[in-house]
Amino acid sequence: MRIVAIANQKGGVGKTTTAINLSACLAQRGVRVLLLDLDPQGNATSGLGIAQEDGGSLYPALVSNIEAKKLIRSTRLPNLSIIRSHQELAGCEIELAQQGNHLIRLREVLTPLRYSGHFDYLIMDCPPSLGVLMTGALSAADELVVPIQCEYFGLEGLSKIVNVVQQIRDCGANPNLNLEGIVMTMYDSRANLAQQVVSDVRNYFSEIIYNTIIPRTIRLGEAPSFGKSIIEYDPAGRGAQAYRALAEEFLARRTPAAQAAA
Repeated sequence: MRIVAIANQKGGVGKTTTAINLSACLAQRGVRVLLLDLDPQGNATSGLGIAQEDGGSLYPALVSNIEAKKLIRSTRLPNLSIIRSHQELAGCEIELAQQGNHLIRLREVLTPLRYSGHFDYLIMDCPPSLGVLMTGALSAADELVVPIQCEYFGLEGLSKIVNVVQQIRDCGANPNLNLEGIVMTMYDSRANLAQQVVSDVRNYFSEIIYNTIIPRTIRLGEAPSFGKSIIEYDPAGRGAQAYRALAEEFLARRTPAAQAAA
C-alpha cells in the first residue's frame, strides 16, 4: 500500500475536494482506497455523507493503543473505505506535541495497515496548517500531492510547502518523501491571471505538475453539501470528467513503465 498525502498549508485550495474525488474516481476504477480524514473540521467525512462520531477518528489510535484498522468504515462506494474525522483530532495538536515521537507517531500507527494487503492506496486529507497533524502526515507519507488554486496566492503557498517538504527530509523524519505532483484547481479559463499562474507553475515544476487541470464549477462546490462525490452528484459534468482524468493520470504515473522512465 502506498501512502499519499494531499496537503497544502493554505486553506481554500480544493484540497478536500481533491482528496474526496480522487479517492472516489480511483475506487470507481477498481482500486482499493482508504481515505483518511486528518482534518479536525471533518470536511472529507461529511463530504461523503458520513456522520462524525466521538472516538471514530484516528485520535484513539494516535494517543493510545487502539488499532487503526478498528476505525475503518466502509462507504457506499465500492472499493472506498474511510477513517473518519472528528473535532477530537484537534486535541492531538497538544497531546502529540508533548511526546518525543510526535513526528513519527502517525507512521507507527499506519504501518500495520501498510502491510495488511487490504488496500492499494491510503489517501490522507491533511489539515490546512503546519501543525503536528500535517507534519506527521508528511513524515508518514510516501508521496505528496499538492493542490493549488489558480491564483497569485497559490504560488506563495506552493513555495512554503516545498520548504516544509525539504525540512521533513533534512531532519530525518522522512528522507524519502517524494513531492510527487501538483494539481492546479479552481481554474477559470476566462481569467488571464489563472492562465498565467498555470504557466508559471509549469515553468518551475514541469516534471511534476499534472496535465489535468480541475475547473472551477458550481457542481463541484455543491456536491459536498449533498454528501456526495462529484461522480455521484454530477457524473457527466466537467468536474467529474476532470477528476476521472486526474485519477487516470495518477495511476499512469505509477505504472512500471512510467517509473522506469522517471
